[in-house]
Amino acid sequence: MISGLAAATLMLASPGDGRAAAAGILHLRCTNAASGASWLITVDLDHSRVDSLAATITDEWIDWRDPKQGIFELDRATGKLQFRNASSTGGYFLYYTCRQG
Repeated sequence: MISGLAAATLMLASPGDGRAAAAGILHLRCTNAASGASWLITVDLDHSRVDSLAATITDEWIDWRDPKQGIFELDRATGKLQFRNASSTGGYFLYYTCRQG
């Protein structure tokens, strides 16, 4: 049996030939370790979208912007997701770990 992190790494990995990931859909559950809050995201690799928002998808990263929330950057090798948002007090970062879910 594969550990959760190893499974996430295999799931998020893509071909090493310089192309974006193979065609398909990824359903990921992203969890904040500090608060325990989690949420689901759907990555459409065929259309470069995350939850219907335009995304940049490479072998290493999946990046997207939600105009109502902020900027998301997912490291495909580790499943680590960083969310950043600007605010009048300087902004903030939140960190999540995403796994197939």
